[in-house]
Order: sequence, then structure tokens, then C-alpha cells
Amino acid sequence: MGIEGVIFDFNGTLFFDTPIHNQAWDIFLKQHSLELKDDEKNKKIHGKNNAEILRSLFSDKLSLEDIKRLSVEKEDIYQSLCLEQEMKLAPGAEELLEYLLLKKIPYTIATASDLYNLKFYFEYLNLSRYFDMTKIVYSDGKVKSKPNPEIFIKAMDILKINADQTLIFEDSTSGIKAAENSNAKKIIIVKSTNDNYDAWNHQIIRSFSEVEKSIFQNNRS
Repeated sequence: MGIEGVIFDFNGTLFFDTPIHNQAWDIFLKQHSLELKDDEKNKKIHGKNNAEILRSLFSDKLSLEDIKRLSVEKEDIYQSLCLEQEMKLAPGAEELLEYLLLKKIPYTIATASDLYNLKFYFEYLNLSRYFDMTKIVYSDGKVKSKPNPEIFIKAMDILKINADQTLIFEDSTSGIKAAENSNAKKIIIVKSTNDNYDAWNHQIIRSFSEVEKSIFQNNRS
């Protein structure tokens, strides 16, 4: 059975923003007299939702109001850093999205980002060209954080495809584990940083132009 649908992680995958997130977290943590090294961020932050991150940093008893307040504080820093540079999708992403549209292959995003950032991306990356926000799975306070596969399973349900028909693009350790836990047919790792992926036996790309269209050959033309 060929690939019948595609799920994209967003941060570090469709949008190469990991260094910006790291910088934003550094500023945020410093303001709260905390510090994390980059390798610690990869384990404790990347691919996880803000509620889980903030509870691990401060207290597992943080109230929902505190989580919302701290999350907005951090994301305001992040968004301001994004706007200091040209915002664009990952190399080759637009061409692949155009191909999927042309071939009528369903696709969506499954991201640990919350609605606050998702609206920001739609505005400044003009995501409405390619995506329907109502079909995107994001951190709404109910979806379990990666490496739990729930976020990908929900995306499969939205696309009306089974795991053995699904291609997932990911970049983070927790995200790759979540993709594996979802039993997706194919996982492609997007190498947007210098992270080491030797632990996995999946195709690794630096640009979406490297994706072989033959994996979709069984789809409608």
C-alpha cells in the first residue's frame, strides 16, 4: 500500500526555527533565573507542549492560568525574534506542498505549538495558501505531548487514512519517537540543525526537494 497522506511536524520541520526557539527559551529562562544547555533543550523542550515544559521547569502544580501566562511570555519573545528576520518555509517545502495539492494527496500539520503561535504562523507565513487551520492538530491542552503518538493519530483521523498509509516528517527526538509509536508507514527526518540522528534508521533530508515523488506513485494522478 502506497502513501495516501502526509503529516508534517512544524517547528524545525516545515519552519526552520529551532535556533530561534532556543534563543527565546534562553531569554525566558534567564528572566526566571534558570538555564538549560542546548542538548537539554532537545530532551526537555523540543517537540513537547508548553504545559509539559513549564511544569517540568517550575512545578508540576502550576495552575492553568500560570501556564497560560508563562507560555504567552515566552512566545512573545519568540515571535519578536522571528519578526527580526525573513520568515519563510523550509527549503523545498512549497514545491512539495504544491505537488501534494496537484495530486490531491491529503496532508496536514501536527504540532506541539499552541493556537497562539499557530495564528502567528498563518499571518506571517501565509499558511492559508496551503493549509486549513481547522484540520491542523495543535497543542490545545488536551492532546498528549510527544513522544505519545496521539497527535499523529488524531491527524490520521482528520485525513481519513490509516497508519500504514501515512508519511510523517519530523525533526525532534520526541517527535520521531511519537511518529514511530504511531506505526506510520514511513518517517522522514528533516535535519534542520546539527542534531545527531544515528540512533534511527530513517531517511534524512535537509530540503524537501530531496523527497522522491515515487513514494506517491500509487496515488491518483
